Amino acid sequence: MVVSIGVVAFNEEKVLDALLSDLYNQTYDKKNIELILVNSMSTDRTKEMFEQFANEHKDEYYGILVLDNVGRIQASGWNTVIDNFNGDVMVRIDAHASIPADFIAKNVEVIESGEAVSGGPRPNIIVDKTPFKETLLLAEDSMFGSSFAPYRKAKKRSYVNSLFHGMYKREVIKTVGHFDEMLGRTEDNEFHYRIRKAGYKICYDENIVSYQHARSSLKAMVKQKYGNGYWIGLTASVCPGCLSLFHFVPFCFVMGIIFTSVLALVGYPFFATLMWSLYLAVDLLMSIFAIVKNKFNACNLLLPFIFPILHISYGIGTIVGIIKIPVFRKKYMKRKA
Repeated sequence: MVVSIGVVAFNEEKVLDALLSDLYNQTYDKKNIELILVNSMSTDRTKEMFEQFANEHKDEYYGILVLDNVGRIQASGWNTVIDNFNGDVMVRIDAHASIPADFIAKNVEVIESGEAVSGGPRPNIIVDKTPFKETLLLAEDSMFGSSFAPYRKAKKRSYVNSLFHGMYKREVIKTVGHFDEMLGRTEDNEFHYRIRKAGYKICYDENIVSYQHARSSLKAMVKQKYGNGYWIGLTASVCPGCLSLFHFVPFCFVMGIIFTSVLALVGYPFFATLMWSLYLAVDLLMSIFAIVKNKFNACNLLLPFIFPILHISYGIGTIVGIIKIPVFRKKYMKRKA
């Protein structure tokens, strides 16, 4: 089975050496691996690093393509991969990822067992560890910080709605087509939604592990959460079926803050007191749960403050996205016409 691995990168020179090393160290036969390395018009050494790797190792692989993503966004980058891959299956690998040596081999094993789409858990990792970065990692990995979605933390093989770093049989790609380039952070949700609607199942196997580099600062993490929430708000207007209720929990939280605050101002503080008491109890409980499972450092005491910052950022993003739905939907429908 020929496996086409796609990597889409924009200004990722700091992490590419490690990822390219991971790709090179795969146990799966390189003669059955095609690499499609897509540069999203980077201004750093990303394309140069891709080309250098291709020149050094092209004779070892089934093939290596270095391509440009003139659309710059992730969705157009993945569509560049789709338009050019020659394998029996295609794999999406984020530039900020790390993959074990047996990642491709384990995916192929699942596909050869009869599945159409495969993947597994994707825990977060950090480099250049500091106590505060480790605390941010705790927040990101906590159920309270990320989500209860089964494809994040499931412990057994099952079928899920979505997953990270998936492997797709060619027939799946041929059936469902390209990623929606009008969507930002939710293009994979919508893509997997169409896969399910077409009758295919998305197989999650707990043995197929890959890793994602967590954001290294609170500012970057807040920006990420805001962006995720923003695209949830917009996507709700064009593909509500590709979203789950858990996507809207931060939105409900922020709306609860607004609603109960208004009630408190007009003389009904009970609801605000109740909401914040319940949230504080869960916040403290989840913070303690995260801390006791890991090595303690003093920065862990910031977790009860980090969680609400992340939730509020995400929720505000969703509100802004919803407010912008009329303009977005008009552009979306015009593009789709």
